[in-house]
Amino acid sequence: MSSIAFPTRTPPDYGGAVVTGLQENAQDDVVSLATRLVAGDETALETIYDRWSALVHTYALRALGDAHDAEDVTQQVFVSAWRSRHTLNPSPSALPAWLVGIARHKVADVRAARARDAHRVESAAALGEGRDAVVQSADDEVAERLVVRQAVDDLPDPRRTIVLLAFWEGLSHAEIAESVGLPLGTVKSHVRRGLLKIHEQLEGARREAR
Repeated sequence: MSSIAFPTRTPPDYGGAVVTGLQENAQDDVVSLATRLVAGDETALETIYDRWSALVHTYALRALGDAHDAEDVTQQVFVSAWRSRHTLNPSPSALPAWLVGIARHKVADVRAARARDAHRVESAAALGEGRDAVVQSADDEVAERLVVRQAVDDLPDPRRTIVLLAFWEGLSHAEIAESVGLPLGTVKSHVRRGLLKIHEQLEGARREAR
C-alpha cells in the first residue's frame, strides 16, 4: 500500500523564506517535482512541503489573521494536493500557483465556517433578552467547536492525521488505510481512540461550563 508522507507538526516551522519566484536554473527541478508528484512519488510531496509550506502558511495567515487556522489550512492544503495530484499540469510556475489555489479554497471554507458561527450568534442575540438560553446555546456551540479542534490538534500522529482524513477530508476507513499505509484494523482503532479522547475533553469542557 502507498502512504502519504504527512509532515509532522511538532514543532511546526514556517519561518523559512517564502518562495514566490523561480530562478531559471531551478525551473527544471520544479517541473521534475511536479511530474513526480503527479506520478505518485511520496518523496516529492515531502520536498514540495519543505519548499512551499511557508508560502502557503504566510498566505493563510494574512488571509485569516489567526495562526491556528493558518496552520490547519497549511496541513489541509498538502493533504488535498496529494489527493488531487492528477489535476496538476507540471510547469515551472504551475506548482506554487496550484498550491495557492488550493489554499484559497481552504481559506474560503474557514471564512464560511466563521460566518456561519457569527450568524448563529447574531441571530440568537437578536431574539432579545427573553431568549438568553438561545444565545448561550449558540455560544456553547462555538466553544465546543474550538474544544474539538484543539483536541484533534493535540492528538499524536498518525492518529491526528487519520482523524483529519476521516472527519475533515471525508475519507472512508479503507481509503485512509490505503493513504497512510496502515492496516484497516489499526486505522479503525486510531479513529475510535481519537474520538474517545475528543469526547473526554468535550465532556470536561461542558462540566467546567456548568
